[in-house]
Amino acid sequence: MRVLICEDSVLLREGLVRLLDHSGHRVVADLPDATGLMDFLGSATSEDFPQIAILDVRLPPSYTDEGIRAALQIRKAYPELPLLVLSQYVEERYASELISTQPGAIGYLLKDRVADVSEFIASLEQIADGGTILDQEVVAQLLTRRNHDDRMQRLTDRERSVLAALAEGKSNQAIAALLFLSEASVEKYITSIFQKLGLEADGTGNRRVLAALAHMHNLGTSHTDRNGS
Repeated sequence: MRVLICEDSVLLREGLVRLLDHSGHRVVADLPDATGLMDFLGSATSEDFPQIAILDVRLPPSYTDEGIRAALQIRKAYPELPLLVLSQYVEERYASELISTQPGAIGYLLKDRVADVSEFIASLEQIADGGTILDQEVVAQLLTRRNHDDRMQRLTDRERSVLAALAEGKSNQAIAALLFLSEASVEKYITSIFQKLGLEADGTGNRRVLAALAHMHNLGTSHTDRNGS
């Protein structure tokens, strides 16, 4: 099997080269960053074109998301090329897009959770054969993000404004004054927010707290996305 590696860590990159060579596979390119990646693929002969590419998520120069963005670029230009993202991080912004662009021949494994060399090689071969291998932690984080985002996307702009004020600890009366609404309208918006966020009445009044936490968590996710970490 012909393998392309794009990994900035010299030790890990060289270790992968030796491991794959020992397992009977051939590394056709081992790159420290993604700058020459597309040029290599564009100029590779049929004998040197990889049968699978392994990429880290965070690569030079910014060490944020160069690797997974390169994976998306490869997926678009060479949809038949199997990909394995091998990283310490779950890059949620692009991971779901990468996994959903085309079924099969894709993998996302976390470096710290690869505990068995033979299983890693077997996973690599399975991906090259068109399979999908995803670390359970990757799946869990993507599902959590998707469920969370889906809930918040159900809210209207007005409901988002009401929720933001509620998260600041404002009373219904204060929210009504702030947004130029009647208190009855505010109550209706808050009831709708509770329903859309799946917060059932429990008689404790905790729904306001839970709704506020959902809002703050959403802000934290958005901030993380903008900073690429």
